[in-house]
Amino acid sequence: MAYLFTSESVSEGHPDKIADQISDAVLDAMLSQDPDSRVACETLVTTGLVVVAGEVTTKAYVEIPDVVRDTIRRIGYTSDQYRFDAESCGIIVSLHSQSPDIARGVDEDPTHNKEQGAGDQGMMFGYATKETPQYMPMALAFAHQLMKELAHIRKNERDLMPYLRPDAKAQVTIEYDGKGVPKRVHTIVVSTQHDEFASEAAMLEKIRHDVINILIPRVIPQELIDKNTIFHINPTGKFVIGGPHGDAGLTGRKIIVDTYGGKGAHGGGAFSGKDASKVDRSAAYAARHIAKNLVAAGVADEVLVQIAYAIGIARPVSVSVNTYGTSKVPMPDDKIAAIITEMFDLRPKAIIERFGLKNPIFSPTAAYGHMGRQPYEKEIETFRVEVRDQNGTKEEIRRRQVHTAQFFGWEKLDYVKQIQEAFKLG
Repeated sequence: MAYLFTSESVSEGHPDKIADQISDAVLDAMLSQDPDSRVACETLVTTGLVVVAGEVTTKAYVEIPDVVRDTIRRIGYTSDQYRFDAESCGIIVSLHSQSPDIARGVDEDPTHNKEQGAGDQGMMFGYATKETPQYMPMALAFAHQLMKELAHIRKNERDLMPYLRPDAKAQVTIEYDGKGVPKRVHTIVVSTQHDEFASEAAMLEKIRHDVINILIPRVIPQELIDKNTIFHINPTGKFVIGGPHGDAGLTGRKIIVDTYGGKGAHGGGAFSGKDASKVDRSAAYAARHIAKNLVAAGVADEVLVQIAYAIGIARPVSVSVNTYGTSKVPMPDDKIAAIITEMFDLRPKAIIERFGLKNPIFSPTAAYGHMGRQPYEKEIETFRVEVRDQNGTKEEIRRRQVHTAQFFGWEKLDYVKQIQEAFKLG
């Protein structure tokens, strides 16, 4: 039977995403000085206030308020009219060291033949589908692109829509045919924060016109939109009060936006603000990498991979695969799971090394989704502190290093050939 499926995305100026970006900026700042930093950083944003709290074990020294203000400024909260801006917001920092009871399960100890264990118990999911070039669900892919393009217009083409403010949300509904193939865009919802207008009627007309005629054609292929497509543009009628003044924001409250828009499954753990020893993050990336490479290799049209861990134990307690009946290989899903378990090393340390997750690469993930992004390499700065002992006096020297790091490495299609060979695919 034909059916509808809807996913949403939010802008980088959405209060929950502000919190995610601050948490990941703090993480990156610590990793840039100490790659072995253990970070679990949570952020709360509200009217004129940022609270940064959590558990951190690091040799780095980070001026947290500077990181917070730089992040808020980059997002675009630079006016006191927003009741939340980079220059004037209050900042409270409450960070303490990681529990030694947790650390003892995670720390590697080669002298006692102990591997690095998982940072927590739990299950993580990775999903992929061939319905878009990004191997992502179409509704979510379009919703993310709408939000990214709206931010681009706000920052780089201001004359086109000069009234835009940072907070925004999008929602896209796709109609599927009886075979589960995307057929058309059924509904598009866009709500964008804006400046005051002299006339509310003129405001609604202007924003609706610009979203439908400027924003949407840049993102949605016109062949997927028809006369019956429904548009809801700022359906409440007014969206001047937004950002943290309109709603408090919290790290980790947009986990479905971060992953697959409600398709597949989610284990419940958030990503932002956590270093890669937390399998909530690293194993979710590994599961996505496996699922995407399986679909790209032709094993199935749609794949869900689940990986589960026990705290302090290196190897997963289970790995499972669901191909939703779309498998192209003559074997059941449990056999596919057995093959990928042998092919991919899913111990936390191996995942971290495979994707370079000790590098400060996480800030770009904190808006517009952790999955479905284009992998790339970029030069990054790191700082290492060396201690010199000269004539009995210890001196700390901070050395700057520049090297190339991989971003979104879990999106690379670097296992396709191996998978095709393992499953005897042409």
